[in-house]
Amino acid sequence: MALDLNNKADRKQAYRDLTWGDHGFLRRRFANHHDIGGGMYRENQPSPKRVAEWTKMGIKTNINLRGESPKGFYLLEKEACEKHGITMIDFRVYSRDTHTPEKIRGAKELFESIEYPAVMHCKSGADRTGIMGVLYRHFHMGDTIEKAMEQLKFKYLHVKQGKTGMLDFFFKDYLKYSKTHDIEFIEWVETVYDPADVKARFMEQWSGNPVTELLLRRE
Repeated sequence: MALDLNNKADRKQAYRDLTWGDHGFLRRRFANHHDIGGGMYRENQPSPKRVAEWTKMGIKTNINLRGESPKGFYLLEKEACEKHGITMIDFRVYSRDTHTPEKIRGAKELFESIEYPAVMHCKSGADRTGIMGVLYRHFHMGDTIEKAMEQLKFKYLHVKQGKTGMLDFFFKDYLKYSKTHDIEFIEWVETVYDPADVKARFMEQWSGNPVTELLLRRE
């Protein structure tokens, strides 16, 4: 049964889910906040209090990279955005999987259509904000993919040694191909890129990392 935030008991349950079930207690003093450029920022999962703080930054749009959810952390975030007049867009991406050409093209169209300043977030602000940060810097800011891959660094808590390294592998596959072919990234995505093949080749060479796969338990 879905939580009803108008119900006192359900609201308490929503906050328990945010704080303990979603590890919100680890984010109380650390938003993993970074300025990507051009009016876009990246962070980890916000609390209602953090959403209220966004109004001081003039944030107009919130891109939720975790997707829609019946859980308390999502319901509280959605309520807070509505309260503060921030447009919330659910655009689900993954930290340990390849993405379809349609999803990548959708990201490009999203960056062209939203109102800025904007913020995008996942749970930790490390991996899904990383791949979207690369796409934003490339599509919206004009960076090369090689330069834009700065968004996939450990300073954002991205760990390429785990399965989250699939994100790095995806972009590097394009860079390797582009060395012998004069082709733009979006053209490669739409005409050459095979998500299943890229995933299979990554998994063949991946040796596993207990830190990201067992301890961090990233989504």
